[in-house]
Amino acid sequence: IPHLCHNPEFVPHGSCRVCIVNMNGRNVSACTMPATENVEIENNSDEIMQQRRALLQMLFVEGNHVCPGCEKSGACQLQAVAYYCDMLSPHFTHFFPKRELDASHPDYVIDFNRCILCELCVRASRDVDGKNVFSISERGIKRHLVINTSTGKLGDSDFDNNDKAAHVCPTGAILNREHGYNQPIGERLYDKQPVSIVGDVADNE
Repeated sequence: IPHLCHNPEFVPHGSCRVCIVNMNGRNVSACTMPATENVEIENNSDEIMQQRRALLQMLFVEGNHVCPGCEKSGACQLQAVAYYCDMLSPHFTHFFPKRELDASHPDYVIDFNRCILCELCVRASRDVDGKNVFSISERGIKRHLVINTSTGKLGDSDFDNNDKAAHVCPTGAILNREHGYNQPIGERLYDKQPVSIVGDVADNE
């Protein structure tokens, strides 16, 4: 089942909805609905795949997701899920707010324009790393990722490469400076395994 916000180490909350399935005639998020006896699940029906494509369409245009120009291309879970669901190009005009990049950290760059609000980095930093570096601010279309420092800069936090939060982002929002564009074609995550394998990014690094 394709997914973007699920990680087995965290309590599921179904924010991305890409894991939608039909359970006994009702559409639900698979990550928040444990399997039980006598439950009939449809995972790949035309209706379900169409709904996944519609969700992906919106995710792509709500952020700066232009794969050929992204450092994460070929190793991006969002890109892989889009291919898996046969969503090959956005049908709408991009309308994301242009937020500044945070290049204050010596090892990582944050591109807020690529964040899909999956909250994986928030949960990883809070529940696994115990640092609470990230959080989500505001509501509705104004919801966005923030850094929990007085300056709002990642460079003023204790975030580092050993953090779980550094390795769970399913997009190009959290980028390691040393890896951007440096992975040769043939060595990227989805060069080495089928795109149909859309498991968590951290499990495949």
